[in-house]
Amino acid sequence: MVRLLSVLLVLFSLALYGQSRITLKQADQLRGGRRGDERFDRVIGNVVFVQNRTTIYCDSALFFRKANRVEAYGNVRITDGDSVTITAVRGEYDGNRRLAKLRQKVVFTKLQTATLYTDFLDFDRERNEARYFNGGRLVDSINVLTSRKGYYNVNNNLASFKRDVVVKNPDYTMTSDSLQYNSATKIIYFRTPTTVIDKDNNKAVYEGGQYDTKTQQSALARGMAESQSYSIKGERIFLDDQRRFYRVQGNVVMTSKEENLTIYGDESIFDRKNNIGKVYGNAWLAKVADEGDTLFLSADTLVNIDHPDPGRKRLLAYHHVKIWKSDMQGLADSVVYHQADSMLYFYRSPVLWTQGNQMLADTITMLIERGQISKVFLTSNSFVISVDTLKNYNQMKGRKMTAYFRNQQLSHVVVDGNGESLFFALEDKTNAFIGMNKIICSNITIRFKDGVANNVTFYVKPEAEFIPPHELVKEKTRLKGFIWLGDSRPRRSDVVRRKG
Repeated sequence: MVRLLSVLLVLFSLALYGQSRITLKQADQLRGGRRGDERFDRVIGNVVFVQNRTTIYCDSALFFRKANRVEAYGNVRITDGDSVTITAVRGEYDGNRRLAKLRQKVVFTKLQTATLYTDFLDFDRERNEARYFNGGRLVDSINVLTSRKGYYNVNNNLASFKRDVVVKNPDYTMTSDSLQYNSATKIIYFRTPTTVIDKDNNKAVYEGGQYDTKTQQSALARGMAESQSYSIKGERIFLDDQRRFYRVQGNVVMTSKEENLTIYGDESIFDRKNNIGKVYGNAWLAKVADEGDTLFLSADTLVNIDHPDPGRKRLLAYHHVKIWKSDMQGLADSVVYHQADSMLYFYRSPVLWTQGNQMLADTITMLIERGQISKVFLTSNSFVISVDTLKNYNQMKGRKMTAYFRNQQLSHVVVDGNGESLFFALEDKTNAFIGMNKIICSNITIRFKDGVANNVTFYVKPEAEFIPPHELVKEKTRLKGFIWLGDSRPRRSDVVRRKG
């Protein structure tokens, strides 16, 4: 039994030895030679060597039988099974290490998968891995990838590229220091920050993740994308280039360069086909004026609609809108900003504050000129309240009102239709309270000084009544519909939800 086992082991060892030896299968000429103490066979013409499933073709070769090594020259071609073919000007093959070293005009082909071009390639058959170290180019049906160093695993079709990596595709060009590419699945894996320039010259930078070049879908980590007009960045980015639909999550920052406008939020979606961008989750924006002052606005959701026609560009903010600016604050359920005419439209219970003044109406429209508030239009159930130095509430109401601003301060208010007003009269020198004026008039103009109501002009048969202090009761000091919402006035910290 022991003897039989020994015989089997010997036979197995001989079989392995036979499989590891390189065999000269064909040559037109064979000559002997020496290199130092090492003997070799020089074979010329139609040379073929075989080791297991590996076949070596060349014009001539030096065959070191004892060392189990071949130096091949001229039209070198190595095939490994039925899937790998390598051609080169010259090469070496170590049968013991099963390592091929190919030099000059090397072409490595994985059947129906990819072709690698280089002048310096090592192919390790044990690991089934091809490596180059001084520049190479991988080409398949979709992409061309070049780099200084590269590794290609035949088993899993995964290529690793390092240093000066460039990926060219009809739709984009990528540059990176390191990335990986599966030539079978056509998926690119980002291992270091990678810059992408598309055919429209839009730019993106991704720090990690993967991109499927067949489906044009990706899941990326920490990146940014930039066009001539816009930029967007976030912690996680999901792209669908076929649908032209993108999702960004985590610390989203979207910037409109033309509008000097930046939007922040937890998550964003961008429909590039329809040029609609939506940001939600702690969403807020900052719009910098020409003079450097900034308008801040927050809402549940912010939507930016871009269009080649400037008249169709607009920004939507809806639900729980808050506004803060150094000279104005506001609340509304929803707001629309038309970029073409710089108009802000406030809907559903809007209220604005400027210094000691509060403005209410069913709808409020604001005109912004050169980055500053120019006019505010109050439509239906308009109501303006101005607080004087004694904390009295001067009140104006009417069908429509227009508030005019100058140097970032309320200049005057014009009431158009069904005007009513209550103004508390103060003695000029002592500022003592001397009574209240109640006036009903169709049209009224109220002028302000330093943000406080200063004088009033009435048109078309005003009905006036002066009430001295001793006759005043609280009910007479309030017009119908009066409501003071000063406690709800937003602070900057209520709108700016995190640092941009």
